[in-house]
Formats: sequence, C-alpha cells, structure tokens
Amino acid sequence: MKLIRFGNVGQEKPGVITSEGKKIDCSAFGSDWTADFLGDESKLKALEEWLEANATDCPEISADARLGSPVPFPSKIICVGLNYSLHAKESGMAVPEQPVLFMKATSALSGPFDPIVIPKNSNATDWEVELAIVIGKKANYVSEEDAMDHVFGYVVHNDVSERDFQLRHGGQWLKGKSADSFAPLGPNLVSKDEIADPHNLRLWLKVNGEMLQDSNTSDLVFNIPQLVSHISQYMSLLPGDIISTGTPAGVGMGLKPPRYLKAGDVVELGIDGLGVSKQVAEDYQD
Repeated sequence: MKLIRFGNVGQEKPGVITSEGKKIDCSAFGSDWTADFLGDESKLKALEEWLEANATDCPEISADARLGSPVPFPSKIICVGLNYSLHAKESGMAVPEQPVLFMKATSALSGPFDPIVIPKNSNATDWEVELAIVIGKKANYVSEEDAMDHVFGYVVHNDVSERDFQLRHGGQWLKGKSADSFAPLGPNLVSKDEIADPHNLRLWLKVNGEMLQDSNTSDLVFNIPQLVSHISQYMSLLPGDIISTGTPAGVGMGLKPPRYLKAGDVVELGIDGLGVSKQVAEDYQD
C-alpha cells in the first residue's frame, strides 16, 4: 500500500496511490493515517478490502494538489548519525560502535514538494537523503529478531541540516536539525510488504540537476532490525514514530569547498520503490 495525504497545510486528507499509479481520495474510508491506523494491522487489511469494493468510486486527486507529510502526527522523529561509513569519513568522524541518535522536532515536518525555508541567520543549510522507517506496532525492549514486526513501512526523508547551528551553537545536534521545513517527508508511505529488501535500495539526491549523493542502503552501518531494537532499549517507539536511518556521502558539508543551499536551489531526491520528492530553497521572510 502506498499512502498519501493531500490538501492545504493543516487540512490534509487521506489518499492512496493505486497499483496503476492513480492518486485517489480515501476520505470516505473514515480514517486518516494516524497512529491508531498505523498501529493496527487489521485497519490496513480493512483499507485493502474497502478499496477492492470502492476504489473505482473514489475521486481522483488533482495532479496539482499539494501533498503533505504522509505521516501526520508522529510522537517523535529519531535520527541516526554517521550510519554510512563514507559519510562518517567526509564528516571527519569515526564510524560509531553504537548508533548515534539525536532528535528532530516534529514541527520540522513538511510535504515532499514544499519549500525548504533557509532559517534566519543561516549560512550553512545542507541536504541529506535518508531512508526513514515508520513504526507500526509499539516497540519496547524488542530483539533484533522481532524488530521487523514493529515496522509499518518506509518513506523518503530529506534530513535538512543547518551545519553552523548543529556544530557551533552549543548543545546537541537538534538545533541544526529542527527548523520549520527541515523534514520534508514523502511523497508516499509504503507499507513494508511492498519492499522486498529495504537493505538493497538505491538512494540519491541532486542539487540543481547535479548528482551529489548516490548510494545504496546495503551500506548502512547499522541495519533496520539493529536500529529498532537498539532504540527500543532506551524509549518506547510508538505507532507513527519516524526513524531516519542516516545519509550517505555527498552532503554539502563534505564537499571541497563546502557548498550550502541558497534561495532558488532545487533539491531532488529519491529511493527505489518509495518515489521522488523535490524542494526549492527559499529565504526566511519575517
């Protein structure tokens, strides 16, 4: 299942992308893709059965309709740092012995085609294509063997980062990770049954048409079961929670000389089976 949400900010409605690639409005199903839906396998089955009977009667979504985040209200966004060895190298840091975790404010969530707003006083806004996991069943102290039972599906995430805020403003990394618009998510949330091997997906990112990140999730230092199990030892993972698994080499900070986003820059990114998103950078306006 490919789940989408569409409409104006704060007024999004639920929809799906059919196997034929058609975007349809599923408002009549009676549920948004909330934690209650994502955490109950029977509701996904109910949606599948409802679509079999009703898909042809669902309104088609306009091609110019805005897409919002396919996950509406996660309790948290957890990010994993330095989870590709070449990215650790370009950052001048050692490959970690345990997952490096940090949080990203949920207010950073935005739609897959919404603009990236360069924050006030920013001089180092960067890009990061990442595979994000969306939790289904609540996870507490789960084993690696059982971890995949707690995954609902996968989504493309651009972990936009302000490097000066992140590294030179004191405290943890979240200062550079949490500005409004710094978590474009989507275009769709893909249920795990549609992805045969999440550890063999090409992920890539272009800026103004230039390919800058091009890698594969087979290069993850810590894989998905390891991450879900590890994180669940320290906190409850709730339905709808997002785990962003890290970015490969090719971020602006790692280029020589470093390069960062400026107003008008176009960022395109994608992951096999999960779709493509695009954001245009713009300056913050008071």
